[in-house]
Amino acid sequence: MNRIDLCFQKLRTTNSKAFVAYVVAGDPDLNATLDIVLALEQAGADIIELGIPFSDPLADGVVNQLGSQRALASGTTLAGVFRLIESIRKKTSIPLVLFTYFNPVFSQGVAHFLKTAESAGADGTLILDLPPEEAQSEWIAESPLRRISLIAPTTPYERMQRILSSSSGFIYYVSREGVTGMQSGLPQNITKPIQDMRANSSLPICVGFGISNPEQARFVAGIADGVVVGSAIVHKIAQLGKTPDLASNIHSFVQPLAQAVHYS
Repeated sequence: MNRIDLCFQKLRTTNSKAFVAYVVAGDPDLNATLDIVLALEQAGADIIELGIPFSDPLADGVVNQLGSQRALASGTTLAGVFRLIESIRKKTSIPLVLFTYFNPVFSQGVAHFLKTAESAGADGTLILDLPPEEAQSEWIAESPLRRISLIAPTTPYERMQRILSSSSGFIYYVSREGVTGMQSGLPQNITKPIQDMRANSSLPICVGFGISNPEQARFVAGIADGVVVGSAIVHKIAQLGKTPDLASNIHSFVQPLAQAVHYS
């Protein structure tokens, strides 16, 4: 059984929610990312999203854009990300989702990318700019990797149904319009879209974009199946840089967020 499915199955038995942590692979370098992933798991992360650094990340705000720039500047390549996943798999079985744009997938060849990701130890993909019509294509459908999709506040109801039918693993609901980034407050109108999604699918629903503190995380965990925190972690990595205590400081920063989700 896929590790993502097992994770949500286990969480349901304890009536708990998933804490999903996002980092850019290779920020500040690949060796540091390995330590950060292990620290995130120890701090309470249930699923890790590994962003594949890309030169034109249109859905990302400045924090994650700079994370991609740092990763690329450190020499991170797609092959390096796959080696990183292999290294992570030697130390932990935490579910791993590759968060990417379609360009790196296409440049590798879709079938080759998916097969290599699976062999390395990834559990799912979130291809931000892949329409649901293309996600239903044979080369995606035959992969055992879970196909996580984005649904936004502006997604029409019929299109939401189409996205749900072409997805697996979980749904990433974007809490607000715009790009990724930390926010001082969250929209209060996210309950209705979550109810609509649950009426049309049994997939877990995780909410992200803008969640940056325990209070926000606790609020979202009260109405969703999981909470995604990304920019706040990437921003903390930017502040700390390649300091020797980077991983331990990330652990200290993330632990209250994870606890807020698990004990909401």
